[in-house]
Amino acid sequence: MLKDNKFIVNQWFRVWEIGNYIDLPLHESFKHHSPYGVVDGKQTYLDLISESEHLFLGNRLTVHDEIFGDTSACVRYTMESAVATMEVSEWFYFQDDLIKEIIAYYDKSDELLGGRGLDI
Repeated sequence: MLKDNKFIVNQWFRVWEIGNYIDLPLHESFKHHSPYGVVDGKQTYLDLISESEHLFLGNRLTVHDEIFGDTSACVRYTMESAVATMEVSEWFYFQDDLIKEIIAYYDKSDELLGGRGLDI
């Protein structure tokens, strides 16, 4: 029986909150699209996080809206770090009870103006 997509998305946010990103429910061929570009592959994504943990962990994520379909979901949330706040919308696509792809939309101008200092 397939897991509920809402459960998978909730797991995604819960893992980020506790900081154990190794447990993210990612498919081996996971892709993450964002204004920074495309990260291709689960291990590539985990390596990127590992190299810059201080930028990815310890942020507060407040979910505002969620829409769930059979093979996709969309979540709008606010990410707050010690130095920046960012409004984010992400489309999640699922395969085999895992997140196969995320397409993230946000304005990275705050990042470029000193925000978290993320430069990937």
